[in-house]
Amino acid sequence: MVEYYKSVVFENYANFSGRARRSEYWYFVLAHALIISILGIVCSISFSISESLGYILIGLLVVYVLAIIVPSLAVIVRRLHDIGKSGVYFFVRFIPFVGGIWLLVLLFTEGNNGRNMYGEDPKEIFDEIDEIGEETGY
Repeated sequence: MVEYYKSVVFENYANFSGRARRSEYWYFVLAHALIISILGIVCSISFSISESLGYILIGLLVVYVLAIIVPSLAVIVRRLHDIGKSGVYFFVRFIPFVGGIWLLVLLFTEGNNGRNMYGEDPKEIFDEIDEIGEETGY
C-alpha cells in the first residue's frame, strides 16, 4: 500500500499520461483516507491540549489536502486510461444523482488487457517484473 502511495505522490505527481491499475488507485485512496483520518484525530486531540496547536495542525492538514489534489486527479485520469476512457470522463461525476455512481463503476472496472491507446498494460509490466524476480531468486 505504501509503495503505491509513494508511486502516485512522488513518482507520478502530475503524470496524466499512461495507465494505472485498480490496485494502484484503490491503495492510494486507502492510504489517503487513513492519513486524513489520522490527521483529523490528531487535530481534534490537539484542540483539547492547546487551541493554537490545533490551528497549526489544521493548517498542516489543509496544506496536505491542497498538495494532494494534483496527484489525486492524475491517478484518476490514469485509471480511466486503463479502461480505455479519456480523462474527460472524470467530469461525469458532476451529473446529478448518477454521475458519482457511474464514475465509481468506471473506477472499479477491470482495465483493458494488452496495450491500448494510452500505453502498455500495467498488469503485464508487473507480471514481467515478478517473473524476472522468480528467475533470479529475488
